[in-house]
Order: sequence, then C-alpha cells, then structure tokens
Amino acid sequence: MKRKLKQSGVTLVELTVTMAIVVLLAVVGVPAVRALVHSFESGSSTRAMIGAAMASARAISAREQQYVGIRFQKAYSPQGSLRAPQYMIFIIHDMQATGLAYGFRAIEGLKPIKLPDSVGVMDASLVDDVNEGWEPASDAEVTDLTSFSIVFTPAGKLVIHDVRVARTSGSDDVFNTLTRITAAVNPAGMFVEDNPEDQEPSGNSLIIYDRKRFEQAYRDGQGYSGYLVQVPRIYINPYMGTMISTE
Repeated sequence: MKRKLKQSGVTLVELTVTMAIVVLLAVVGVPAVRALVHSFESGSSTRAMIGAAMASARAISAREQQYVGIRFQKAYSPQGSLRAPQYMIFIIHDMQATGLAYGFRAIEGLKPIKLPDSVGVMDASLVDDVNEGWEPASDAEVTDLTSFSIVFTPAGKLVIHDVRVARTSGSDDVFNTLTRITAAVNPAGMFVEDNPEDQEPSGNSLIIYDRKRFEQAYRDGQGYSGYLVQVPRIYINPYMGTMISTE
C-alpha cells in the first residue's frame, strides 16, 4: 500500500504576507537603528565616558598619591577648532619632570580618549562669561574654552588647582611626542597648545553641547549668547566625583 507523502512549503499568499512584514520591519527599523547609533554619540553616552574617566583619575590619584586629572584637549584640524576632534587626556602633577610648580604631564601608557564627533565639551565657568557681554569670535577662543582640566587630590576630592601642561623628555609623553604646533607653521603633531606659557585654574563644571547646532549658531554670531547659555551646566560633586546636571 502506497503512502501519500506530505508536502511542506508556503503558499503564494503566505510568502507575500511574509515579505510585506519584512519590508515593514525594515522601514520601521531603519530609524530605530539610526537612533540607536546616534545614542552612542549623544550627550548621555559622552557623560558616561567622562564619568568613567574621572573615576579612573580618582583611582590613580589615590594610588600615586598625587594630583591627577582629566585634560580636555582639542586636536589640530586644518578646518579649524570648530571641526577639530576633542580628546580626554590623563594628566598628573609632576614638578620634577616638568620643572614647574604647577606642571602637569600626560600619564605614561594611557592613550588619549577621543570624544564622539557629534558632541563637544566646554568649561562652563568660562562660557558663563557671555553674561558679561563676551562673545568670542575666533578659533583661538574656541580652543581656550574646549581645553581645560578637572583635577582630583590624592584623597579623591575635586579641587581647583592651577595647571600648566608641559612636555617632558619621556618618549611616551603625549604632549612631548604629539604637541608641536605653532600658528604659522604646518603642525607635525596632534594637539593644539593652549597658552603654553601660563597656568590656568582647573574647573568644577562643564557643558556637553551638540557640535552641529553650536557651529551653525557660531556662524550666525549666536554660538555663545544664543545657544550655549541654554545648554544645561553639569557640576561635579567635590567629594564623590560624580556629575550633577542643572536640568
């Protein structure tokens, strides 16, 4: 007696419905994927990066029993400071190596951490100067605002400390090997020197801004007084090293 073989498969109607569902998921999913990718370059992800870096700096300060911090620094770009990438660099107070009372150098073995291209970080205390009518209008001033330090004591407490980043003779020193920039000469290095002759106080607050929005407002002459003054300030808890938003 012959058995009937069962045939498996899908009908044309089932195939059509399946393809329609796949297309619908693809259409709906593309914006979701884009949003997910953008979230990794958002202010929240940058905040998490900065928080992790500050926690590491506090741990290093306790281990080394020295003042240790994070240096926010613009890299050189032929398109100017507005388009230049920004990094976080671990720095440590070292008067012997730098020959300066307020001298900080890059910590050996720790590479600079690149921030997402879609956002930037500025010193909030300097940005607030626009309330007094200050409206920067040059690459040098953008560099000043985006090149600053956050410093912790050996006890892990945030402190306002004078900082002067200096190059050392060490072959692994980030600023020694990569910072060779002048205004008139094509740079051979990576980072723009920010007032190399003067020390500056470290900060206790910052803002994380959208670079495209800032650039457009900047071109319109409203970058600081029109856009940045609306961006929430983030303050750093002096005892915990955590960030507190004004939102």
